[in-house]
Amino acid sequence: MPAMTAASAQGLRDLIDQYTTGENPKLPGVVYCAFGQDSLPIFQHASGKKGLSTTQPMTLDTTFWLLSFTKLITSIACMQCVERGLLKLDDADQLEELAPELRHVQVLQRTAEGDFHYVPKKSRITFRMLLNHTAGFGYAFEDDKLAEVARPVGLDDFSCDRFDVISRPLLNQPGETFQYGTSMDWAGIIVERATRVSLETYFQENIFGPLDITSITFQPSEETKSRLAHMHQRDVDGGFYEIDHIYRKPLIVKTQEEKGDLFCAGGHGCFGKPAEFSRIIALLLNDGQDARTKAQLLRPETVGGMRTELFLSLLYNQVSDVV
Repeated sequence: MPAMTAASAQGLRDLIDQYTTGENPKLPGVVYCAFGQDSLPIFQHASGKKGLSTTQPMTLDTTFWLLSFTKLITSIACMQCVERGLLKLDDADQLEELAPELRHVQVLQRTAEGDFHYVPKKSRITFRMLLNHTAGFGYAFEDDKLAEVARPVGLDDFSCDRFDVISRPLLNQPGETFQYGTSMDWAGIIVERATRVSLETYFQENIFGPLDITSITFQPSEETKSRLAHMHQRDVDGGFYEIDHIYRKPLIVKTQEEKGDLFCAGGHGCFGKPAEFSRIIALLLNDGQDARTKAQLLRPETVGGMRTELFLSLLYNQVSDVV
């Protein structure tokens, strides 16, 4: 992989710094990482501060809540289980045996009068549907129906509580349309039940360990918490302000017993350093093998299948309906 010239690297650093400095910075801080197929860094730069309320600088060792980047790691775990014969992509019987809750989940609908009701599934859910977001599950922060039907109690997408995942209805009929949501949380639950270990243990033994990755976890240590980037939110004028962390439970538990009881949310639960997450992307660019450790986490044909377009026609139909 060709290296950047010194001039190009400095130009990129200067450009990034423009966004985090001055009287009205556009971002509080940034960690920018670019890795090649060889799993080596092409460019890395940290700029700005960890948050508006601190003078601590952003560094390459700053830890972030990885949010939906977790889904990519969970996808690797899922496809490893498929390769090993533990899970099948299209076997609804197997999925319902591992997750009986999916047998009876129904589809939430709203009448023309605004009332809510539930209808049975027309099709059974498969593991493939969970992986490509066509099972029908959604997020309350994105879907008005799901948010409104849960009131006055509400539904927390980021409670770190397994019940908030397994108790929610479908928003669409399985297999009929793309719906971004909690499907990957369900996929993580399926991996746990098929392997009989927590998703944390599975990730550490089958993904992070072979890659010599040490920072990514569902259960951040006190040291990891001390390096955590603050959370911010945009205001209507395009500025930003600091907010309390919305994924609190993993950050406030103390004992190993408490950490062991945490729900390992396969859709959003990991914390880690950007540079180490970039190693996982590089692995997929290199057909499932880490060029640094030579660990083959997935077969090349599996990685090729993960890159295959699965639902472009579904997305096209959705966009066409809106337009």
